[in-house]
Amino acid sequence: MSRAKIAVAGLPVRHSKLDRVMISPEGVPLNISVASAGARAGALLLDIVIILALIIGVTLAGIFAIWGFGSAFGQSLESAEGPLSVLMVFWIIAIFLFRNAYFLYFELGDRAATWGKRVTGIRVAARDGGRLTAEAVIARNIVRDIELFLPLMFLSSGEVSGTMSDFTAWAGFIWVLMFLLFPLFNKDRLRCGDLIAGTWVINNVKPKLGNLVAPSVPEQGNASATAGRYVFSDQELSVYGEYELQTLEKVLRSGTDEALDTVAASICEKIGWEPGSGDERIFLEAYYTALRAKLERGMRFGKRRKDKFSQTE
Repeated sequence: MSRAKIAVAGLPVRHSKLDRVMISPEGVPLNISVASAGARAGALLLDIVIILALIIGVTLAGIFAIWGFGSAFGQSLESAEGPLSVLMVFWIIAIFLFRNAYFLYFELGDRAATWGKRVTGIRVAARDGGRLTAEAVIARNIVRDIELFLPLMFLSSGEVSGTMSDFTAWAGFIWVLMFLLFPLFNKDRLRCGDLIAGTWVINNVKPKLGNLVAPSVPEQGNASATAGRYVFSDQELSVYGEYELQTLEKVLRSGTDEALDTVAASICEKIGWEPGSGDERIFLEAYYTALRAKLERGMRFGKRRKDKFSQTE
């Protein structure tokens, strides 16, 4: 669905320069807000501080381990070359993991956000509206090494060894600054890693399940009649989770015929029903009511399903 069609259908396309409309895999237009450059910079700064704290912690642990080894065996640091070499290898591996695996681990999780992103209220998402894949997360973080970490490591090592010329220092500074400022020069605040991976960073707004209400069901006063017209098995309701319930609620609120038709056909295909025509809203209201009841029953027993891809927790 193009932006023009969305506007004609009466859906808000954007209220500010950072508001966007993202089309979900089910063809549903969803209003999102792109994270500001300031929020992204703040998240990155917090993540770097956390990574440095972890590196310092591992370094101190290594120093205490070397000291303990020397005390236990009565050896000086000069005579403990073997243990020092082993600890140095583990230290290098730890630094590599902190620099790379930190971002991969958290962004591949359910929240798709590092600790820094969680503090600033943002998260990573796929620009096509689909599920965030491991390939996309790996791609955007490999590019971060080229953008930031490798140049900084090169500059710091050259400074420590005293082999860095003024030209090299300025070239490295301009390189890092260019990539850091890149999000300011595109409307979606994308860094180069986002362009390559097909991702963007959006504000993380999570509606609570208890606040979701399909307005037309109670307003028409025919909830029982609607529920009695369509009966769904537990297996047919188990294909979706809380995220899909929220998406369905947004479709019912929008009230556009095109969105109702698309989502009704998608659900019918997923549960193996033959899609009808003319009663899409009644069908979706019934499915919404049944799905919400199932999810709420599960929550009372401590079981939650976040989306159709995840298992019940």
